[in-house]
Amino acid sequence: MPVVNPEKLIALQRSADDIRNICILAHVDHGKTSLTDALIATNGIISPKLAGKIRYLDSRPDEQLRGITMESSAISLLFSMSRRANAEDVLVNKEHLINLIDSPGHIDFSSEVSTASRLCDGALVLVDAVEGVCSQTVTVLRQTWVEHLKPLLVINKIDRLITELRMSAAEAHSHLTKLLEQVNAVIGSFFQGERMEEDLQWRERVEERVAAVAAKEKEKSDRKSEQGSSNPGLSENESTETNSAGGEFEERDDEDLYFAPEKNNVIFSSATDGWAFTVRQFASLYEKKLGIKRSILEKVLWGDFYLEPKSKRVLASKHLKGRALKPMFVQLVLDNVWAVYEATTGGSKGKGDPAMVERITKSLSLSIPAHVLRSRDPRALLTAVFSAWLPLSTAVLVSVVEHLPSPLVAQASRLPALIDVSPAGGLVDRSIRQAIIDTKTDRHAPVVAYVSKMVSVRSSELPQNRRKGGGTMTSDEARELARQKRAEFARTREADGPDGSNGINEVTKALDNTSLDETQEVEREQLEDPEHLVGFARLYSGTLNVGDEVYVLPPKFSPADPHAAPEPQKVPVTGLYLMMGRGLESLTSVPAGVVFGIAGLEGHILKSGTICSQLDGAVNLAGVNMGSQPIVRVALEPVNPANLDKMINGMRLLEQSDPCAVYEVLESGEHVILTAGELHLERCLKDLRERFARCEIQAGEPIVPYRETIVSASEMAAPKDKNLPRGTMIAVTASKDIDIRIRVRPLPVNVIEYLEKNVGIIKQQYAENRAKERRRQSTGNGIESTTDEEAEATSHIELDKAGQTSIAGFKADLQKAFTETESQTEAWSNMVDRIAAFGPRRIGPNILIDTSGKCRKFLQEEQQDSQLELEQNDGVERADSVTVENISDKISYAFQLAMAQGPLCSEPCQGVAVFIEGISLTGTTASEDDFSSRETSGRLTGEVIKVMRDSIRQGFLDWSPRLLLAMYSCEIQASTEVLGRVYGVITRRRGRIVSESMKEGTPFFTILSVLPFAESFGFSEEIRKRTSGAASPQLVFQGFEMLDEDPFWVPFTEDELEDLGELADKENVAKRYMDKVRVRKGLPVKGQKLVKDAEKQKTLKR
Repeated sequence: MPVVNPEKLIALQRSADDIRNICILAHVDHGKTSLTDALIATNGIISPKLAGKIRYLDSRPDEQLRGITMESSAISLLFSMSRRANAEDVLVNKEHLINLIDSPGHIDFSSEVSTASRLCDGALVLVDAVEGVCSQTVTVLRQTWVEHLKPLLVINKIDRLITELRMSAAEAHSHLTKLLEQVNAVIGSFFQGERMEEDLQWRERVEERVAAVAAKEKEKSDRKSEQGSSNPGLSENESTETNSAGGEFEERDDEDLYFAPEKNNVIFSSATDGWAFTVRQFASLYEKKLGIKRSILEKVLWGDFYLEPKSKRVLASKHLKGRALKPMFVQLVLDNVWAVYEATTGGSKGKGDPAMVERITKSLSLSIPAHVLRSRDPRALLTAVFSAWLPLSTAVLVSVVEHLPSPLVAQASRLPALIDVSPAGGLVDRSIRQAIIDTKTDRHAPVVAYVSKMVSVRSSELPQNRRKGGGTMTSDEARELARQKRAEFARTREADGPDGSNGINEVTKALDNTSLDETQEVEREQLEDPEHLVGFARLYSGTLNVGDEVYVLPPKFSPADPHAAPEPQKVPVTGLYLMMGRGLESLTSVPAGVVFGIAGLEGHILKSGTICSQLDGAVNLAGVNMGSQPIVRVALEPVNPANLDKMINGMRLLEQSDPCAVYEVLESGEHVILTAGELHLERCLKDLRERFARCEIQAGEPIVPYRETIVSASEMAAPKDKNLPRGTMIAVTASKDIDIRIRVRPLPVNVIEYLEKNVGIIKQQYAENRAKERRRQSTGNGIESTTDEEAEATSHIELDKAGQTSIAGFKADLQKAFTETESQTEAWSNMVDRIAAFGPRRIGPNILIDTSGKCRKFLQEEQQDSQLELEQNDGVERADSVTVENISDKISYAFQLAMAQGPLCSEPCQGVAVFIEGISLTGTTASEDDFSSRETSGRLTGEVIKVMRDSIRQGFLDWSPRLLLAMYSCEIQASTEVLGRVYGVITRRRGRIVSESMKEGTPFFTILSVLPFAESFGFSEEIRKRTSGAASPQLVFQGFEMLDEDPFWVPFTEDELEDLGELADKENVAKRYMDKVRVRKGLPVKGQKLVKDAEKQKTLKR
């Protein structure tokens, strides 16, 4: 293959109609990188013989070692295709630029899939012909649906049906038909969910319009009744208006959404053997032979259509009349593919047939080199035949060019919806919106680009620093390399000693010199070859040049308040690059519709962002769903404390370059990194040690998240105060000035689930309350402020567009959840209007309810506004006074503290309701003068917070406490031989099997289970070891699940003491988890014995 000059690729960027931006998406090990290798080989970058083996875009050593992709990589390819406008016209050669992005398939790196899909216009979705639709297949199909990408389905690894499952062509046809139905069922579920949501919104709009018309009708009738006149034709007109207000629900056609081979959006392939085909290819092959038009053959080659041998007529299944004919896809397509396998590798026979190979090559007019025909390697002959007959690159790239849209078409269809759902999308400048939709590239068009992630590149790998001239070193570089080698050799001899002696002086001197030289060497390496961050971006409008200055918009930017702090600053573009897999090529300018790399944004973009040439009316495209949120939290520290600054700088650099990694500093001073999973953690630690920090780093035990809750169990200890209901506490401050009576109760399960699903509406209501308070304060100071009102209006617009519930709807649904409680319904009636706060962090699934009527209500706007106005009118004299109303915010703050750190192991609480039943000022010094002093107010503030927090914790422990464990949803595909071993590993780690199903036509089982996060470390490695690599799990964070075991339970009845003994032979798992967290946090552990048998002590370390 001739090598394509990068200058030719750069020239093709000017023609947006000839560009295709595509990404390859699939489950792990379904053949994405092997398929990419075959496409890369067409441009002469790698040899076609190494396609599928070299894994060119897996540039990391650990990617090559593990055989999976961990980072999405982009490469630009040239594809030339000859076309005829009509059958009689001359062939016209046309060149296309294919910007290809290869993405990972492992669940830990799903954030890389999200960043890749936003930059593209189409997607190749790969599905393994044997494994079928897996968990990540559904995920990537949902990603294409959400991002409005046009997909092409590639059914890969069809060779496994022949070599592993030993299927006949007819059995393979039936298997592929069922597989296609499974994929289309997933697409249909997305469409059905969207249509149900649209139908619900339509019904709500109709009800609103009908209610508005009815109100107008009532108003007119009241007015006319007052005037004493009537109009008999009025009701008919208004009923017509009512009917027209609702309109009709418009049904959408979903026919174009599904995959069908007759539509040529399905490709059958085997990436390892280098072949692929579409129905259109075989239709063109048989057009002259059968005398049937190609357009007709394309429709009948797939499905229940049969070819009559004598008349060569196409028959449907109802016209068979009992004749045993093969489907046309089997007879004309699969039988030929199966014949090639039998002739070359022997297929099920195990030995090839040279005579049959000769007949096949002659009938297909294929020219195979003589040395390949004489080769003893059957796979070499197989790949040679298929590469000459059905080359993979031709089938895939022709389908990409013909069926996937260019940037001109894609942006006109995709971008309007993305702009509408962006923050304050209705306030985006019309010129910017139109330039994006039309993909304008002229000089005066506004520049808008989206940066999906930051890629770390060594300084030596940048084009301006790369060695030119085919890798030949200059004389200065050769002398520098020789000097470094001589210095290294001298250090080695000095460390060994002149005569090989091992005296103390020589050893000490050698060690000192070695450590000093190593430190200097590392510092010199960091200075000579530092890491640079290059933005991975897509330009939507305008033309971007090196040296241009653009605004970098953060992810929370809103055009409603473009100058809000921190105000976006102009940043100069220092470099533009063409992404070529393992390398970069310099560019001077980039037109709209191109995927490219951009330098100069380091320190201005954390993970993703939007760049725009103007600030007012700019659009924010940075809202990307990362798929999997980081949950694995590990504390890091350098082996040498002197390298702490290096580690911190390295972690900050890692956070910018990794879309899913998060760096935090805990209150205890620990430096913590959050990753998506165990494999992701290993990759981040490797990058820290070798690239970013370049020092030895040790990782602690993973920090496992828990939640604390309470339940009403059948067996509970007696209440602490027998005269009060369970969970009731009377909090008295240390000065005896304030009494607060509270009651702690568990929340109903359906209320907890509803609050967890509607975190956004609670957050929005809290933001509105804060905005009102700031406006009130600014109005009181004589300062006018309109930005908050605009922000509030914007937030309402965003909520309506996102389809979320309004505040009124939220209150109604929450009250409905309370009334649906199975037990004690009257206790939860009319609770919504009494809610004072949610917690922790003001948005959690815990509620502070004020039944005393003396605290501010969270969801009552009228009462809150009147109370604020009353406080404002009281003047400055009550500013320092202590009243029941003034301590309500202290009570709410204490509630937040108690919910953020529960009494079991200082983990966040969930499902707790705290009732404020009474607040009273009862002190002997409760005079007006004492309560008006600042000192008394400050003292009582601390007392109220402390006593309130402690009382909530005591009320919490009055019930039966429980721990909520973080749970993984685990999917494993395993054969019958290793099924028992998989079950053994899951059971040993306290997992639970949810379902087990056998994939029809294959010997594989799909096992769905749930596994505690605390028991998941090392799970994947153990599964692979126990099954000898035959099974590999996919772990997805599912949520929190209650461990129904009291951590404070001890045997106390006679039967329990008789069965378990005083030491409780049955292990209390909840107590073990709780004690482990308390030990890590430095909290006291009750009943912990450091020495059990003193006479049996022994020193383990000497």
